[in-house]
Amino acid sequence: MRNKILSLILLAVIAVAAIGAYSNLAQAAPTTQTTDTPRTLSINGHGEVTLTPDVAYIYVGVHTENAEAGAAVAENNEQAQEVIDALKAAGIAAEDISTTNFSLWFSQNYDLNGQPTDGKYVVDNTVFVTVRALETLGEVLDTAIGAGANSVNGISFDVSDKTAALAEAREKAVADARTQAEELAELAEVELGDIQNISMYGGTPTPYYGGAVREAVEAAASVPITPGQFVITVDVSILFEIQ
Repeated sequence: MRNKILSLILLAVIAVAAIGAYSNLAQAAPTTQTTDTPRTLSINGHGEVTLTPDVAYIYVGVHTENAEAGAAVAENNEQAQEVIDALKAAGIAAEDISTTNFSLWFSQNYDLNGQPTDGKYVVDNTVFVTVRALETLGEVLDTAIGAGANSVNGISFDVSDKTAALAEAREKAVADARTQAEELAELAEVELGDIQNISMYGGTPTPYYGGAVREAVEAAASVPITPGQFVITVDVSILFEIQ
């Protein structure tokens, strides 16, 4: 009888311990929350605007050589000043003419045996010129050369104000992306929701020289100049929520 009572007590203790352990496990078990992942549609849009340049940049230089350094500099200064005065007389504003380089160096000559012989001092003076009336660019070049410029380098073209063109390219890119998104949503039988994210790329003008040129500069002088065109491109990536 005593053994039976002890067995019952032992079973009761084991049962209580098991219930406690199960309760602790139930409390420690992590709860899992399920959330619906929003459905999205990612679209790329492209926009571009073509511009005709309205400004040109040129480097005009004077190169002189003389056995005497002082004479080389004096000759160069006089010749360069004549070029600058001629450019101003041709309608170039003073603020559109700036010196970008002035250098003086000695050029040594050598004989067939590699021995130094005579030499000369070389002076270079280069000015950066902005031409805002492209129709006069050919005349400006001829004027500079006629006044004594003996080097013309790096003629480049630009658009003075790209603000409106950039805004138009951005507008076209976003409109292109939205049009594509609406078409795909209709085909997939879903509805477009709010924009979740938008990124933009580009916006740097790219010179375009091939194909049709919208406007060529017809210079009155003998130097023919064709500025070509600029293409400003903007690309966007838009993430739409779909319902």
